Amino acid sequence: MTRRLLFNAFVMNTTSHIHHGQWRRPDAHQHDFNDVRLWIDLAKTLEDAKFDSLFFADVSGLYGDSDADYSVYVREGLQIPSNDPTVLVAALATHTSDIGLAVTSNVFQQHPANFARQIATLDHISGGRIAWNIVTGTQDNGYRNFGFRALEDHDERYRWADEYVDVTYKLWEGSWDDGALRRDKDAGIHADPDKIHKIFHRGERYEVEGPFLPSPSPQRTPLLFQAGSSGPGRAFAARNAEAVFLIAPSPEIAKQQIDETRALAVAAGRRADDITFHQGLSFVIGDTEQEAREKFEEYQRFASSDGYAAHMAVVGPDGRVYPADTPIAETATNTAHGFLDHLRAHITDREPTVGDLSLQRLRDTVVVGTPEQIADRLEQWQRAGVDGINVINWVIPGSFEEFAAKVIPVLRERGLAQTEYAPGTLRRKLFGDDRLSDRHPASAYRGAFGARDAGELPVAN
Repeated sequence: MTRRLLFNAFVMNTTSHIHHGQWRRPDAHQHDFNDVRLWIDLAKTLEDAKFDSLFFADVSGLYGDSDADYSVYVREGLQIPSNDPTVLVAALATHTSDIGLAVTSNVFQQHPANFARQIATLDHISGGRIAWNIVTGTQDNGYRNFGFRALEDHDERYRWADEYVDVTYKLWEGSWDDGALRRDKDAGIHADPDKIHKIFHRGERYEVEGPFLPSPSPQRTPLLFQAGSSGPGRAFAARNAEAVFLIAPSPEIAKQQIDETRALAVAAGRRADDITFHQGLSFVIGDTEQEAREKFEEYQRFASSDGYAAHMAVVGPDGRVYPADTPIAETATNTAHGFLDHLRAHITDREPTVGDLSLQRLRDTVVVGTPEQIADRLEQWQRAGVDGINVINWVIPGSFEEFAAKVIPVLRERGLAQTEYAPGTLRRKLFGDDRLSDRHPASAYRGAFGARDAGELPVAN
C-alpha cells in the first residue's frame, strides 16, 4: 500500500527567509509580509491544496558576529524586519478550518508559563490545529536581546530546553483533569476545584506554582516539531518530538539521521513511528526538463551571494565569523553542529569549507524538473524514511501556487498526497488521536498532581 507524504509550507513573516534575493523578482510578494491579507490568502490556497500545515520559522536576533556591522542583513531584508508568528497565526486560524498552523518559539524568548498560555489559547482558537517548533537558538544577538551576555553552550541549551518543556507539559497535561470544566448553570458550578491543580514546579531555571489559567485545549499539548540535528538535538527529539525537520543534503544522509533518531526514541520507551521526519526542499517546476533548467538559471540570476553567505555564517567561540575559505576542520563553533556534520558526510573527496555551507543549501536541497521528475525524486526521499516535505518557497505566493497546481495532482495520482483532510485536530489527522500517546514523557503528568500537599515543592523531572 502506498504511504502518502505529508506537506508543510515553510515560511517566515519576513521578506528574505531562505532564498535570498528572490524578493526582487517581479512576481514576488513576500516583501508585503506586513499585510495580513497576503498570509490569509496563502493559508486559504494551501488549505485548498490540502497541505498538512503552514509552518512559520522565527528568530530572536541577527545572525553572525553580534559586534560586527549588520548592514548586510538590513540591506538584504534577511529576517529583519520580521514579526511574531504567534500573533499572525491567531488571524489565520479564523480564516481556515483544517490546515495545521505551526509556530517557532525559542526557549529563552519568554517564560514557559506565559508561552504555554499563548499556545493553549491558539489551540482553542484554531480548534486544535497548533504545532510548536521547539528551538534553542543559534545567535548571540538573540540571547543579548533577552538580557543574556552570549549564546549558551550548545549542550547546555538542550538542558535548558529539557526543563522548559517539562514546565509546559505539567501545565498542559497535569494541571487540569479531564472533565474539570463543567459550566453547569443549574448547579452553579463553572469548574470542579478538585480537578484543577497547582504544579509546584521547582527547577534550575524556573519556579512555577500554577494552576494553569486556560482550560485544556483540544490537543492540550500542541503537536511538537523539533529541528536539531546534532547529537544532543537528536536525543532531545527522540524524547520529545512528534515531527523532526531535516535539511539533509541527500536521502542517504537523511536516512542515517532518521534511523539513529528512531533508535533513540525506542530506547527512550517510545515507538519508532511516534516521530515523523520532514525534509526541507525547494522546487523549480517546468513542463519540460529544459524549461525547468532555464527557470532555475533565472532564479540564480536573482540569488544574492551576500545573503546566502550571511545566513550560513559560522561563528567561532569568540563571536567572530569564519571566512568562507576556512576548512571546516579548523573551525570551533557553538552553533550549526548538525549542518557541519551533514557537510562532512556529504563532501568526502576534499576538506569542506565554510563557504560550502551556502552552496550546499542552494544546490543539494533544490529539485529541478517536470512534475513527474519531482515526484520520482520525492519517492527517493520517502524510501530513505522521510515522511513529509517542508516546501521552501522562492516567492510568495507563486511558488506554492505552482506546486499546488502542477505537482500535487501528479502526487495524488501516485497516492503520495491527500485529496481530503481527515476530521479533527492536527494530531488526530497525523497520528489518529487528539492527545499525546502514553509513551510520550508528557503523559506522566496526567493525574500526577491531585494528591499533592499544597506546601510541597517537588524538584522538576
